[in-house]
Amino acid sequence: MNPDAKTLWRAPQWAFAVLLALLAMLGPFSIDTYLPAFSGIRQSLGASAVQMQQTLSAYLFGFAFMSLFHGAISDSFGRRPVVLWGLAVFTFASVGCALSQTIGQLILFRAIQGLSTGAGIVVSRAIIRDMYAPSQAQKVMSQVTIFFGVAPAIAPMVGGWMLIHSNWNAIFWFLSGVGVMLWLANFRLLPETLHVTQRQSFHVKNLLSGYWQLGSDPRFLLLALASGVPFNGVFLYILSAPVFLGELLGLEPQQFFWLFLLTIGGIMGGAMLSGRLAGKIAPKQQIRIGFYVMLSIGSINLCANLLFTAHVSWALLPIGVFSFGWALMVPVVTLLVLDLHPSRRGMASSLQMCVGATANGFVAGVISPLVMHSTIGLATASVLMMGVGLSSWIYIRHRWPYIGQNIAHA
Repeated sequence: MNPDAKTLWRAPQWAFAVLLALLAMLGPFSIDTYLPAFSGIRQSLGASAVQMQQTLSAYLFGFAFMSLFHGAISDSFGRRPVVLWGLAVFTFASVGCALSQTIGQLILFRAIQGLSTGAGIVVSRAIIRDMYAPSQAQKVMSQVTIFFGVAPAIAPMVGGWMLIHSNWNAIFWFLSGVGVMLWLANFRLLPETLHVTQRQSFHVKNLLSGYWQLGSDPRFLLLALASGVPFNGVFLYILSAPVFLGELLGLEPQQFFWLFLLTIGGIMGGAMLSGRLAGKIAPKQQIRIGFYVMLSIGSINLCANLLFTAHVSWALLPIGVFSFGWALMVPVVTLLVLDLHPSRRGMASSLQMCVGATANGFVAGVISPLVMHSTIGLATASVLMMGVGLSSWIYIRHRWPYIGQNIAHA
């Protein structure tokens, strides 16, 4: 924690949380905003279905790759420069997407978008721990989680509305405007939170040493899996929404908002409860409750789909409850990751995000196309991905029982 933290931000805490939350939501928001325009872009640019999928994969893998470095760079040069440069590059790439005349150009600029947007979520997590003691950090992390989790749900609605009233290019002009506004807001308001005495040397040997220190720590890898993979139990349904909602549940496009509404409600409820529990119960208990909720509702959902034909009257509710369980536990797990190696919090945030983003890319490119046409397949994949996180946490508790044992006080 920065010893000067109390003097760096004198405005209300909620305002700082909003600033960080908007940074955190930029990455996931940019993934899904243009999804409703897939068919329009395909026709306009003469692209194939495979090429359109590449615009998504290029973004996701660019996001995952550069997430490895955003935090490490911020550990050496400070949080503020990385955020501002990331926003500037994102804005440039969004303009490039809007002006693209060929599918190759669009894929290129989407990749550049992905390379830049990770700066927001990666560095914002490190900033939170720079500024706040554990229990207060959990409250702020919970607020950021709301935006991070809600962004993929509202993004298609925003993109769909813009497509109806304009064209696909307008979606990327909108993202360009978002980039400009966020850059100006952070240029004026965001303080440098990494104390000069806490900066790491930016040398290859030191960087490799840090990556080895974290990458060879099984506690770190397991916690990263516990926090990053279960989200895909929800993300899978969002990615598969056109088929799941339109073909399997028979909903009209204007009725798709029910899935997003339930997902948003679950994430907001879980994150708010996580913030209220900060400093009141041990982290391990809160994580256990979150996984218990996800395991229970995931199992119920799978059994229901095995026994009955999926119907809109009940098929969407489990997704909202699952979202609640994920949002309840993930702020706590994230803080445990950041506190394993306090001198490498930026790098730890980078590697944690890389694990999650790689899982997202795998789900988008491989899992979703395989299972989206079956409600049983969707429910099974959702439970299995949650099971990866749950297995990781169970092993951590067995091997290192002290992790998450103590209540974090301010």
